[in-house]
Amino acid sequence: MSSEQRFGTRAIHAGQRPDPTTGAIMTPIYQTATYVQESPGVIKGDYDYSRSSNPTRKALEANLASLEGGRHGLCFASGCAAMECVLHLFEPGDHVLLCDDVYGGTNRLFNRVFTRHGLKVSLVDMTDESATRDAMTERTRLVWLETPTNPMLKVIDLRRTAEIAHGRGALLAVDNTFASPFLQNPLEFGADVVCHSSTKYLGGHSDVVGGALVVNDADLHERLKFIQNAVGAVPSPFDCFLLLRSTKTLHVRMERHCMNACRLAAWLERHARVKRVIYPGLSSHPQHDLATRQMRGFGGMITAELKGGIDDARRFLERLTIFSLAESLGGVESLVEHPGIMTHASVPPEQRARLGISDGLVRFSVGIEDGDDLIADVERALG
Repeated sequence: MSSEQRFGTRAIHAGQRPDPTTGAIMTPIYQTATYVQESPGVIKGDYDYSRSSNPTRKALEANLASLEGGRHGLCFASGCAAMECVLHLFEPGDHVLLCDDVYGGTNRLFNRVFTRHGLKVSLVDMTDESATRDAMTERTRLVWLETPTNPMLKVIDLRRTAEIAHGRGALLAVDNTFASPFLQNPLEFGADVVCHSSTKYLGGHSDVVGGALVVNDADLHERLKFIQNAVGAVPSPFDCFLLLRSTKTLHVRMERHCMNACRLAAWLERHARVKRVIYPGLSSHPQHDLATRQMRGFGGMITAELKGGIDDARRFLERLTIFSLAESLGGVESLVEHPGIMTHASVPPEQRARLGISDGLVRFSVGIEDGDDLIADVERALG
């Protein structure tokens, strides 16, 4: 599949061809653990053992690389497994600069697991270029960020952050889960690694857990691939099949996610019981202009702070009927959650307070249902 093809065409066809044996248009589920060798140590093609490589996974990895505008893709059993693979590149004493607003599981992995093995981790608000530059040290080997961030939806300048990281010899890794490849391609702005929880928009149907990395550099790909194989946190062939099914509709789904979220965010901003709305598509967002330049749309995630305390937020969440109260995001169905109690409960309370994750803060993952019904559901719950 040519890189000159547009996104929707690549979403459906990249990395895939009809099965040579049967002509099946969908890549088959190669549900096998091992492969017959022609002679001891002489393998047919690329396959000897499915932890190392599998035809279904290989098709998915090529598909995701194409969608991100990269040369090499690697798939994992979860987004956390993909992050772990990157962190295994480094040695005790190396320093990692972490965006201060990230998914709670990311914060936990960096600060409560890898610090036990000698990594040094610092948090910084990467919307502040001076603070980011000042936080770099002689041992900084990695800068890790999300944009938009989770849950405060900060938008970080990728090109400037890449310049800061590379100026000190560090890699830049970007978690692109919230934007998806349809809305943003960090490699274009200088990122070295793009990470996804493919559970979210890439999967899109709340029925598979997975992760992915995409890179351009061949040497970096080989180093990551060695870790992928050595650690072994790879997805099953069936999970890869489900994700290949899902990426075929990514562009269509994302258009509807964005449309519904833009409408709901504007409606929430006018509601008397809503203290503030955070959405990159609103002119009130502090980095709205940057989002307009860096992204091709503003995504399906909205964060809002309701007036009142935890009891008011709890009543609101319990009254919703179309929005389901659940962790995760990016599925076709609309979800809502309370970051302080749910996705970011593992973040220390003082850090949540600094970020503005208050008792009244709720996070919407706006699905692709009818937009009028979604607004009516929120209106009833707020009433």
